[in-house]
Amino acid sequence: MKTSPELAKDLASLFQAHAGVTFPLCALAVLQEGRVIVNQAWGQCESLTASTETLFDIASLTKLFTTTAFLAFVSRGKLGLDDSLVSVLPGFGLTGSRAIEGGQDPHTLQRLGLDFSLQGQTVDPSSVTFRHLLTHTSGLPAWRDVYAVAGPVPMPPQLHQPLDGQARWATSLPTLYQYPFIDRPGRRVVYSDIGLMLLGHALEVISGVTLEQAIQAQVLDPLGLNRTLFNPVQKGWASLDQTAPTELDRRWRKRRVWGEVHDENACALGGVAGHAGLFSTAMDVAVFGQAWLSQPQKMGVDVTLAALAKSELACTDDVRRGLGFVIKSEHNASAGDHFSPQTFGHTGFTGTTLWVDPARQCVVACLTNGVYAGRAQHAPHAFRRRLHDLIAHSLVEI
Repeated sequence: MKTSPELAKDLASLFQAHAGVTFPLCALAVLQEGRVIVNQAWGQCESLTASTETLFDIASLTKLFTTTAFLAFVSRGKLGLDDSLVSVLPGFGLTGSRAIEGGQDPHTLQRLGLDFSLQGQTVDPSSVTFRHLLTHTSGLPAWRDVYAVAGPVPMPPQLHQPLDGQARWATSLPTLYQYPFIDRPGRRVVYSDIGLMLLGHALEVISGVTLEQAIQAQVLDPLGLNRTLFNPVQKGWASLDQTAPTELDRRWRKRRVWGEVHDENACALGGVAGHAGLFSTAMDVAVFGQAWLSQPQKMGVDVTLAALAKSELACTDDVRRGLGFVIKSEHNASAGDHFSPQTFGHTGFTGTTLWVDPARQCVVACLTNGVYAGRAQHAPHAFRRRLHDLIAHSLVEI
């Protein structure tokens, strides 16, 4: 086991090797048995020097907060995992059986080819369950350009928005309800933003409040996460100099994305969606991970259901899924080679990760703005693996 000074030196060397190449800014929080082992930040970008208080766009880590709030309602018996999506969102089933198509590439926007074995098949939307959404086995597409139907391009976050999120969602839902499937539900794991967007909207219907309010009440307030929120700049809660800038969006917004969510679909829907939109600090994300490790009931999630959420329930090509959570892959995992097979967590496209290793009672939250130089140049995998292997060597199993 390495001493704290040795670990600090290794982390500084790792950051220096990746600064300006993999990301400009990085914040890291490491907990073991609830004790803070690391809470540090590195880098400079635009007018910002990274600190442990810097807000990062956590991208798809947002999915875990949505999942947690949803599972709290399952724990209360408000609905079951195997209830159909149409039981809460009947509009999802109005089309009747839908065709299976090839989906859409999020980078080129081109339509993708269809698996020949699925040609001519259809899916009844009423067969999609909440378990399917949570395990990414719904057969729904990974991505579609929802932002194209959600209204005009939003203004920068410091300026008044002519159309609010509620209106944007109302405009987009009919289209969101009708996208063709890309596979039969339950057949394989296909990571789907569309599925989590629908899960977030279903949570609003179940809870009777907005998604933002549901996550606040079920997750943020119980854990005291006062630096985790949607739309921090638009709300006046933070300045640009307190948030990490991300990509220069040449295609749609025609500006540097800064203080607003990087994901186009989440941005087009007012900055709040089940799949993306939250900003946070590394320590807040680590505290959230610690709650899932040791006290899920603080967030209203039953211990038995929480254990299920952190277990492998579906697997395709070494992509292992629990309820919302990714379970560490056996080969070439972003959590490295030395964290235990029970490790659970998630990654975010902007360059964020949360991994929790029950064997070491360890939580690692690493936030970066790796898409700053452009998504085509973004390649965080080697850094993520080296980081987690370094930490694994520093912390003994409990």
